[in-house]
Amino acid sequence: MRPIASPSAGLRSHHGFTLIELIVAIAVLAIMVTWAVPSFQQFTARNEVAAEVMRLKSALAMTRSAAITRRGTVTLCPSVDMSQCAISNNADGKAWLATLAIFEGRGEPGDTLLRTLGESRLPAITYRNDNRPVRYKALGRTMGYNGTFRLCGGQEEGASVIVSNAGRVRVESSRPSEC
Repeated sequence: MRPIASPSAGLRSHHGFTLIELIVAIAVLAIMVTWAVPSFQQFTARNEVAAEVMRLKSALAMTRSAAITRRGTVTLCPSVDMSQCAISNNADGKAWLATLAIFEGRGEPGDTLLRTLGESRLPAITYRNDNRPVRYKALGRTMGYNGTFRLCGGQEEGASVIVSNAGRVRVESSRPSEC
């Protein structure tokens, strides 16, 4: 015959968290999230500006290279329908957010579209005060003027991409005062 076990002997003890331990864990998690979210937003804004700087530098380099190799005028401008430049005379910062298009010629109807680069994710990009397109001549020089792209990102991030008269590009990583 088997001995009779007491009712409490068959019960196993359950391990878990107490209510106080859960509250402490949630409080620590809340503190970590409030510290990490602003840093992550700043990181994301910096990366968006850096990506836009690279997109513009690549577009300008491709436009200059095409002008030199084709020995003629090549134009970089925003375009909506990919058949001509679509630049408005207002300086609201929205024109250069559209898809960038590289045209052989002056970017007028009938000019050959060479390449497109996708739209920007930044809130505002402006170029010069008159919003003219960037045109390179056969020697890789711009058409007689310097210009500055002002990139205005979120979280007080931004940069300036400066195109010299010689066609070279440089970047200033500080946020432009016009933003």
